[in-house]
Amino acid sequence: MRNLAVALLMGGALQASPVFADAADGTLTVAFPGEMPSLDSYTNARREGVILSRHIWDGLIYRDPDTNEYVGNLAKSWRWVDDLTLEFELREGISFHNGEKFDADDVVHTMNFVADPENAAQPRRNVDWIAGGTKIDENTVQINLKSPFPAALEYLAGPVVIYPNEYHSQVGASGMGEQPIGTGPYQVESFTQAESITLTRYEGYHQDSPKGQPTIDQLIWRTIPEQNTQYAELISGGVDWIWQVPSDQADRFAQRETYNVINETTMRIGYLGFDASDRYAETPFDDVRVRQAVAHAIDRTGMVDSLLRGASVVVNSACFPSQFGCEQDVQLYEYDPEKARALLADAGYPDGFEIDLSAYRNRDYAEAMMANLADVGIRTTLNYLKYPAMRDQIQNGEVPFVFSTWGSFSINDTSAITSHFFRGGLDDYARDPDVIAWLTEADNVTDRAVREQLYSSALKRIAEQAYWLPLFSYNANYVYSKGLNFTPTPDEIPRFFTASW
Repeated sequence: MRNLAVALLMGGALQASPVFADAADGTLTVAFPGEMPSLDSYTNARREGVILSRHIWDGLIYRDPDTNEYVGNLAKSWRWVDDLTLEFELREGISFHNGEKFDADDVVHTMNFVADPENAAQPRRNVDWIAGGTKIDENTVQINLKSPFPAALEYLAGPVVIYPNEYHSQVGASGMGEQPIGTGPYQVESFTQAESITLTRYEGYHQDSPKGQPTIDQLIWRTIPEQNTQYAELISGGVDWIWQVPSDQADRFAQRETYNVINETTMRIGYLGFDASDRYAETPFDDVRVRQAVAHAIDRTGMVDSLLRGASVVVNSACFPSQFGCEQDVQLYEYDPEKARALLADAGYPDGFEIDLSAYRNRDYAEAMMANLADVGIRTTLNYLKYPAMRDQIQNGEVPFVFSTWGSFSINDTSAITSHFFRGGLDDYARDPDVIAWLTEADNVTDRAVREQLYSSALKRIAEQAYWLPLFSYNANYVYSKGLNFTPTPDEIPRFFTASW
């Protein structure tokens, strides 16, 4: 039956009216492709985990997705004591889902927990700037930084959420992964691994939250890896909301009056990465001319126009344009196959070469680029993996050439992307000492003008040396039942706590 429904949709001949969830029952059912083996926010680095975290937990502050301004959440005010100390005045009268009172002890516990490398909070980039927490009194706390980190507020408004000290001390990561407890607008009622999560509205959610008060009583989160199955479930009424629908399928849903289809830009960008420092082995990519040849061989504009469509644009710098410090005046690489062939010949590869290309998503995008590369003589073999396996290979130095994406964990600061990939860490395949020095200083100086100049220097060199080929920004097609009020945001975090029937 599901296969039939999908076939009818693909052919544009669906005649039967879809069955929608009864809005009166206060339930919203959503589908995501990725499995979450744990619900613990600090051990789950998947995009699904980032989204779920914002529903179960709160941070001290919150970034308004419309204005990008910081507003208080668990904290009602804050101030910089000095470059290494942030002080927060906490809201009173807030309780966790299990009734545990929220106070400074919870903040100190969370900060000290994530600051300890033995606890392996993931990803480390989100928390490795934290030295710990200090309690001033029950409602005042200080967060101590290892070194000046001007992006601290951005992280505290996003991935750094607050755990209940008593419960977390008792159950640890495993308990938090199975039955998480937070102060957020929704609490977990049940969790069946690889199948579903049922969340219910937290009746005790604090009234001053900038997230607002949720109106939907129950949120059912289903794990459905196969896109065609998601389409069938949406048609049959098994789910009310899906996202990241390919443009051709979104167009078909848009023809039906019973669905809303919205396209929104996201902070996620695609990129091609090269082993320019022999982490994998000696390869043709050791030569900047070869990397530049690849850059000229890829028809990025054609891919945006024919494959991504929507709000996507070609990206030229190794960051998302809205992020603080994302220099746009960098070397450009227009689509020019003849120039690509000339660069290859000049580098000693007149007949091209063979190389493996690793990827974990968007096989059609990868294959389009492989065709572009073949046209100039670069013959690629696709190594298509699940993301965790590809990530491990990258960090072990086992990947010569990669097509991947990065969403910056929705952090609107260049440190969340450029510094992650080019500051000498496990994902850095350039290992350029100048770039590392510029980014290190930029991530540790509080003067905004100085930061901008340092990021500019780093991004210009990354582009000149073609350590990366930034490809395009992603967009997301959201398809959902007509009766649902839902507003997508560019940070790629669906906020179901603001949705309503």
